[in-house]
Amino acid sequence: MCDGGSINTTEANVLRDVVETSTWMGKLLGGVGLPSSSPALNASSSAFALQKPSLPPTTLASGTAIPWRRSNVRHTSNELYVDIVETLSVTLAPSGQPLLAFANGSIAFTCKVSGVPELLLTLTTPSGRTGVERSMQLPVFHPCVRLARWREQPGILSFVPPDGRFVLAGYEVDLLGDQPLTMSNKSKVPNLNLPATVSVQTGLGPYGADFEVCLNISTRFVGNSSGHSSSAMSSLSNNLNRPSATRAASGDAKTPVIENLVVSIPIPPTVRNVSDLRPSKGEAHWDPGDGALEWRLGAKEVASVGSAGAVLRCTVVGPAGDEDVEDAAAAAGMTSLRVDTYDYDENGAYQSSTPDTKTVTNGKIEKDVGRVKQNAVLMPTSATVSFSVKGWLPSGIKVDSLNLDVRKSKGLGEGVRPYKGVKYLTVSRGGVEARC
Repeated sequence: MCDGGSINTTEANVLRDVVETSTWMGKLLGGVGLPSSSPALNASSSAFALQKPSLPPTTLASGTAIPWRRSNVRHTSNELYVDIVETLSVTLAPSGQPLLAFANGSIAFTCKVSGVPELLLTLTTPSGRTGVERSMQLPVFHPCVRLARWREQPGILSFVPPDGRFVLAGYEVDLLGDQPLTMSNKSKVPNLNLPATVSVQTGLGPYGADFEVCLNISTRFVGNSSGHSSSAMSSLSNNLNRPSATRAASGDAKTPVIENLVVSIPIPPTVRNVSDLRPSKGEAHWDPGDGALEWRLGAKEVASVGSAGAVLRCTVVGPAGDEDVEDAAAAAGMTSLRVDTYDYDENGAYQSSTPDTKTVTNGKIEKDVGRVKQNAVLMPTSATVSFSVKGWLPSGIKVDSLNLDVRKSKGLGEGVRPYKGVKYLTVSRGGVEARC
């Protein structure tokens, strides 16, 4: 809502009370010539105008009005849900050392409670509640959060929530800590415990036209995905008054499972074709229009990946005019062979004085240095892995408790105990990148 061209109100709950919306009843009354139900739009109408009863404004315990919560909220089922979602972004060096690692998180809250509830949400980390302030960097909060309480006691959010679903807070977490990565503190880099990582080896084969992508999945995130749906949505341990078939009785998922696993390998535009795709697990596909090679693993393939990981090997074909390498592959099975190639010159001798020689001994062929240099520009320079994990957060932030202050709340009803639940979700859309 704007007042004199300036934005005055942006809260949806308040706009529902003051802005007229078209309904089927209003259209029906307008069609027969009667005024609509909004007194503001029918100030000069007849006496048959329907008057909308004025509602008292929603107020806090201190008596001040609440601009983000509409008046007279009523729900038949009183429920409170907390969803913490973090987006993972990690860049790994060719040696496997992390160059940067960040997690951008958001706390989504769903409130379906009658009246005006006073809530107290407590967050914690593996190091205790004192680690929340160090983990949650650059926090942003909804206007309903009392900042003074957060400054006094970091990790505790005191607020009167809006009705429905909203974003309670957002934050950023530096998973590597404050110290930059150097040669002196390389051994002090914390273990990120990533669900999945990739590594790329290029320049393989006799002509350097092959590359290999190795996918490693942590055994901690491999389990039965069919039974994970019940453990992914967990209820708070301090509120077990109402049974639920979809939410477990623990504060965190026992076996977080990795899902939607996709490995993407950018291919240079000079590559004419990617042939001989050989994945040990899953399916690989290359589309020249996308400019990337995708390797997808389903839930069954992920569960069958052992400690050795999964491997994808491919062969790239350069621009038209490059020599074929099938003769070298056929010669690799021979025990001893000397292959001489000559340059034909019409004006000179039939055989050149400097033949390009490749020797095959005991089934091993020496690499053609010239062809390896030509194929080096066709090799990928990185690989990214995308996935999602339910029941696990890279920052380690968890909900310790969610309390409802009955004394300060208004209009809850006698003996009302809302059902409370929490979920954790990590999403990485190409966020884990390995350079080569």
